[in-house]
Amino acid sequence: MLFSVLRRLASFLITLAVTSLLVFAVLEMLPGNAAQVILGETATAQSLQAMEQKLGLDRPAWQRYGQWVLGLIQGQTALSIAYETPTAELIAERLLVTLPLAVMAMTLTVVLALVLGVYAASRQNRAGDVGIMTLSQLGLSVPNFWLAILLILVFAVQLGWVNAGGFPGWTEEAGGSVFEAIKSLLLPALALAAVQTAILARVTRSAVLECMREDFVRTARAKGLDRRQVLWRHVLRNALIPVVTVMGLQFGNLITGAIVVENVFVLPGIGRLIFQAIANRDLVVVRDVVLLLAAIVILINLLVDLVYVWIDPRLEGRSHGD
Repeated sequence: MLFSVLRRLASFLITLAVTSLLVFAVLEMLPGNAAQVILGETATAQSLQAMEQKLGLDRPAWQRYGQWVLGLIQGQTALSIAYETPTAELIAERLLVTLPLAVMAMTLTVVLALVLGVYAASRQNRAGDVGIMTLSQLGLSVPNFWLAILLILVFAVQLGWVNAGGFPGWTEEAGGSVFEAIKSLLLPALALAAVQTAILARVTRSAVLECMREDFVRTARAKGLDRRQVLWRHVLRNALIPVVTVMGLQFGNLITGAIVVENVFVLPGIGRLIFQAIANRDLVVVRDVVLLLAAIVILINLLVDLVYVWIDPRLEGRSHGD
C-alpha cells in the first residue's frame, strides 16, 4: 500500500510539473502586453520599457518560469499586477467562496444521484425508472447559466426568498453570517449540481443494474435479506468503482466550471477572479489560478485511485501487475 501511495505521489508531482510548463508556455504565447494594459494606449516607449522592467517582462521566458516555480516551492507568490497583492492572498480569499460552493454542489449531487440511481435501477423499465431517466435527460440538456438565470427569476425575483446575487460573508465582521452565506450559495449550488446529478444518476443506475446480475446478489437473497438490504449493503458497494470515478471528475469540474455561475450570481470566488484577471491581462493571477485548478483536478484523481483500493483491495494487486 505504501509503495502504491508513493508511486501515485510521484506521478502527481511529475504531472503537476508538466502542467506548470504548459500553463506558462500557453500564457506566453497570448497576444498583448500587460505593461500596455496598465499604462494605456497613450503610454510612451520609455514608460512601457520601465514598466516591463518592473514586471520582469524584459527577462527571458525561461528565467521567469524558473523564478515562478522556485517561488511556489518556497511558498512565495508574485504580486498581482491589478491588485498589487500577493496572488496567494487573493486566491485564498476567493477559495472561501468557491470551495464551499463546490462542496455544497457535490453534496447535493451525490445524495440525489445515489438515491435516484438506485431507485431507478430497482424499478427497471417501470414508471419510476422512466420518469427519473427522463428528468436526467432534461438535466443534461439544460446549460448551467440558463438554469442559474431561471432560479434567480423564480426564487429571487418572483418569490423573494433569496437575494439575486452577491455574497454577504461568513462572519458578522464581514457583514454577514454563516446562515446568510449558505443561503446565498444555495441557488448557485443547485445550478451547478443539476447537470452533474443527471450524469451521476445515470452512471449509478447502470452500475447497479450490472451488479444486480451477479451471483452474490442471488446468494444474499437466498440468505433471507430483503431487496432493500441487498441494494444498499451489497450491490451499491460493488457498484461504487465507476460511480467514484465520475464523482472525482465531477468535483474537479464543479470547481473549474464555477466561472460562469459565479459571474451570474456575482459571487467573489475563483471564477470571478480569473475572469477579471483575464480582462486586466493580469497573467500573474491567471497562471497561479490555472495551476491551482489543475493541481486540484490531479489531486482528486490521486485520491480517487486510493479510494479504489479502499473499496476493493484486489485492485492493489492488479496495479502491480499481479
